[in-house]
Amino acid sequence: MNPGDEGSYPDYGDTGPVPTRTRLPDNDPYGGAPRRPTRSSSRSLVTVVGVVVLLIAAIAFANRGDGNNSSADGTTTKGSAPQTSSTAPSGTRPVDTKTTGIPSGFAHTEQGAQSAAANYSVALGSADMFTTARRHAIVSALYVPDVAAARQSALDSAYSSGTFLSTIGLTKDGTAPKGQTFVSRAIPVGTKVTSSGQDTATVEVWYTSLFGLSGEASKNPVTESWYTTTYVLKWADNDWKIAGDQQKEGPVPVGRDQTASTADQMTKAVEEYGGFTYAR
Repeated sequence: MNPGDEGSYPDYGDTGPVPTRTRLPDNDPYGGAPRRPTRSSSRSLVTVVGVVVLLIAAIAFANRGDGNNSSADGTTTKGSAPQTSSTAPSGTRPVDTKTTGIPSGFAHTEQGAQSAAANYSVALGSADMFTTARRHAIVSALYVPDVAAARQSALDSAYSSGTFLSTIGLTKDGTAPKGQTFVSRAIPVGTKVTSSGQDTATVEVWYTSLFGLSGEASKNPVTESWYTTTYVLKWADNDWKIAGDQQKEGPVPVGRDQTASTADQMTKAVEEYGGFTYAR
């Protein structure tokens, strides 16, 4: 190798071999000081810390309350969790007692009035309303005394009409023909109080209704309808009673493209699936 050539080293004569350059690793296995970390690691650490701080602040803000909250009966309590949406279910069991098979003994509150209205819709929309004795028991249990008599007379005229019963496929005594099952069920979807006082409440119940005859020879298959009934309730005999009611159609959702069940499947479902006690 000639001096001055590119890439050559100076001539040291006979002092020894030509020296070479050695690059140590970042972390010296012999105890040398490690290389200084790059700035990008510091920036990543700062970013992570910042995100954690923001999350802690967001959680603290979400859990912060104003110290006041309204309970289910409209009273105000201090130090409770934030109030839920007015459309959310209360989760409180309404009653444990029944009168003539209908839930009774509801609380003297707005929530109690809504629970009563929902369960009264089920009773008034049931197949029991098509038999005289059962219909009389339901009306007497649900309506205030000064309204029950007039209401019962009007319902007797409607349900006892031979034309009406034959139109829906029932016999003169309000029962289904042999080999068929009569279906009449109301399923509450929601309730709403539109006005209330100390002993009065006006409650709207939105519900879907199943109605018709299930059977191979049925000319009136079970269909689905949607209604809203407004109940004027009064507190009487330690319970909510109906002083007036009015029904209207809807709101009606868009139907799904589903295949209708067979008559046997519908009959089996009606016989095997029971109803509920409804709570607000």
